[in-house]
Amino acid sequence: MTRPATVITVLALCFVPSWAWAAAIRDEPAIPADAESAVDRLNNSPRHGEWVDIVEGRGDHGGWNDSVRAWVSYPERATTAPVVIVIHEIFGLTDWIRAVADQLAGAGFIAIAPDLLTGVGAAGETPEDPQEAIKLVRGLRIEDVTRRLTAVARYGSSLPAANGRFGTVGFCWGGGTSFAFAGHDMDLSGAVVYYGRTPEAEILGKISAPVIGFYGGDDARVNATIPLAESEMSRAEQSYTKNVFEGAGHGFLRQQSGRDGANLDATKAAWPATVKFFKEHLETE
Repeated sequence: MTRPATVITVLALCFVPSWAWAAAIRDEPAIPADAESAVDRLNNSPRHGEWVDIVEGRGDHGGWNDSVRAWVSYPERATTAPVVIVIHEIFGLTDWIRAVADQLAGAGFIAIAPDLLTGVGAAGETPEDPQEAIKLVRGLRIEDVTRRLTAVARYGSSLPAANGRFGTVGFCWGGGTSFAFAGHDMDLSGAVVYYGRTPEAEILGKISAPVIGFYGGDDARVNATIPLAESEMSRAEQSYTKNVFEGAGHGFLRQQSGRDGANLDATKAAWPATVKFFKEHLETE
């Protein structure tokens, strides 16, 4: 009896030399966990991660604490590393965002994920109820968020293991915040935007760092703001690159199993491009 072709294929894979598997793993950056597997990925990470309180400075903070709580993931490398600030979604600082930070550390970066809801609301940090987190994030003032991200950048750049260069990456609400922060901090070396809305033209005109954006093709609400980014960044002769993935939806990196495989395809294309972008712009020349 002739065996099914699928069985023959599986058996053939058993004879692939171990060096070939190792080369494939080495050449292709791993993608972050999705929301469902984030905790397992964190629990099995070989890298060091820790909670820190980053001092913002003194003054009238509108009732906020003068420090912001953040999760820091460190890479395993012998040389100093660039810093990437990971800006959370509208859901606040979740385990998934911490897992993204850990994945960036695995790619060689010091990743810092601040909880921008520190001192906000009854819990004083990201609440467990996603709807409560959404409500609180929507109430944040841009000047407070900018001040906190600046404090995180200064903290990260001053770490003994850091090379002094930093970038930002954000998702959803955090993607738009990553884009906008590029217009507020001239020391920023690069900004990555995952399905985040474009900021106002006034802010775009102040951006000097290169920006790269990743968008789901089925996300008209956000994608309607892309032409503004293209026109204003071009007018200012600044670098802006868009990547729109057909069939992928909003939040594709978090929801990799969605959209009949389109979200996973988008993730597999966007994440290596993100790592490449940061290596090009944040590593010391």
